[in-house]
Amino acid sequence: MRNILFCPLSFFAVACIATGTVHAEFADPMQSPAVVNSRAAHEPMLALAQVGQRVVAVGPRGAILVSDDGAAHWRQVQVPVSSDLVAVTFKSGELGWAVGHDGQVLHTTDGGNTWTQQLDGRRAAKLMSEYYAKQQGDSPDIRASREEAKRFEADQGGRPFLDVWFDNEHSGWVIGSFNIIFHTDNGGKTWVPWFDRIDNPNALNLHAMRRIGGTLYIAGEQGLLVKLDPDKQRFVAVPTPSKGSLFGLASAGDAMIVYGLLGSAYRSTDGGTTWNKIALPTGASILASGELPDGQLILATQAGELLESANQGATFRVLAEHQPGGIFAMALHGDTAVVAGAAGLTSITLSKSH
Repeated sequence: MRNILFCPLSFFAVACIATGTVHAEFADPMQSPAVVNSRAAHEPMLALAQVGQRVVAVGPRGAILVSDDGAAHWRQVQVPVSSDLVAVTFKSGELGWAVGHDGQVLHTTDGGNTWTQQLDGRRAAKLMSEYYAKQQGDSPDIRASREEAKRFEADQGGRPFLDVWFDNEHSGWVIGSFNIIFHTDNGGKTWVPWFDRIDNPNALNLHAMRRIGGTLYIAGEQGLLVKLDPDKQRFVAVPTPSKGSLFGLASAGDAMIVYGLLGSAYRSTDGGTTWNKIALPTGASILASGELPDGQLILATQAGELLESANQGATFRVLAEHQPGGIFAMALHGDTAVVAGAAGLTSITLSKSH
């Protein structure tokens, strides 16, 4: 049986579309530019990235907004697609990538002012099929990859990428539903599927990617956690104590934190060999995290709470709460947290622990 995709950001984006205005003519979001909306900053947004003094936000229907004054004012920029965008990252003040539904990968070379399309789902599915058709052998991994490529093409490329990570301006990754993963070593000019290079036999959804302590990790559905083995050039399994979906990873000093569904969070100080469950003051799903320069770790929840730890993630307290509609993403900017959620974009002043 195929897994059903569930990720709060993806689910919410679909809900936004489902309840939006119905137009007489269908416009393919893979080919239709995003509509500029004067109220975009007050409508749902799904992901944030800090780029020096700039904050970049992405969201439903291809919306990308930038702010250069600490989120006091936002400007929507032109985007060549109107697919929902759910993740964004930058590796310099100029180079950034955003990903989302319909297998979209967008790229900017000017700090987010303009964007071009590097990949979409249809091209990704074709690329995956062609790649695995050329691979020699008939191992279980290769067979599974060929079968998944057929399903990807049958879906007409309509799979979401859920996160994007770049180590530098050349080497990067996009990950998404049903174990879909692609790597580039030239900044996104070309992509190679890695479906066969990850310990994920049930093709669980891949939600988040981050390098912690020099190691690159992916967190996903049903407690999935894998890390890149540089020698094997493969993502190998890291056992976790949870079967609940993991939505993100964070670092806090020497500790690694994984977090996710219904207030679950676990802490490891030995690279995932052993884990301790963190007793959080919430039962809401945790969707975002950030670390302040002084080492404080902040978690954000679907209930609109900010949770703060001053001891490398061992314990947390409620720092702020009741952000209307919940928090889907967060960028820490000085003594404020810029947050994105169902109510749009806003800033919350952080009252630090002493």
